[in-house]
Amino acid sequence: MNARVSKLSCLAALSCAGLLCATGPAHAGVFDDDEARRAIVTMRDQFNAFQATASQRIDQNSRVQLDMQNQLESLRQEVARLRGQNEVLQNQLETLQKQQKDYYADLDARLKKFEPQQVTVDGREGLSQPTEKPEYDAALQRFQGGDFKGAGQAFAAFAKKYPQSPYLPLAQYWLGNSLYAQRDYRGSISVLQNMVQDNPSHPKAPDALIVIANDQIESGQKAAGRKTLELVVAKYPGTEGAQVASNRLKTLK
Repeated sequence: MNARVSKLSCLAALSCAGLLCATGPAHAGVFDDDEARRAIVTMRDQFNAFQATASQRIDQNSRVQLDMQNQLESLRQEVARLRGQNEVLQNQLETLQKQQKDYYADLDARLKKFEPQQVTVDGREGLSQPTEKPEYDAALQRFQGGDFKGAGQAFAAFAKKYPQSPYLPLAQYWLGNSLYAQRDYRGSISVLQNMVQDNPSHPKAPDALIVIANDQIESGQKAAGRKTLELVVAKYPGTEGAQVASNRLKTLK
């Protein structure tokens, strides 16, 4: 700003010098001393007014420039603040998206626990409810622990609850064995005959017929028991059940 004022002062001084030169000897008779002094005073006042006006304009421009710089700095700070907020919001959005994804994955996993699943039982496929296998295993554990009455009740409840279960033939087989262990021969025969009739190719079918034969023999129906054993040998040749039936026939009198 001082440099500009100095430059303007120089220009004004040169202008005054020019005017003085113009009033030199060639026009010496035109102006007297008072007029010359008044002209100089007028020019000085004009120069001072010009200098004040220029200084005011320079100060005004400086203030405008400073205001613009302050506004620019404020805008920069605001942009930085908004960027920070945007980053925070972006992180929050990513966190919410991950939580939502995890929630639906967990929900899907939980729902699948209640949906029927395709299973293979003794080489046979079928749909099984999530609760079937645990209930079947619990009943079988009772049987293996010697609780034949409790096992029979559990297998009977299972058969009633899950009539389409792929575990049903096994549940019937072990129910028949539980009844046989309790000497309920009639009940055992009835359950096992239904099991074999509905599932003649089931891997446990030969074993079920052998249990039926034992029910018949121990209840005094030896002839019926012999025929059942002969049926096993004839219908399931080459199986372990056929071998057991054959051996049993040799000892049956």
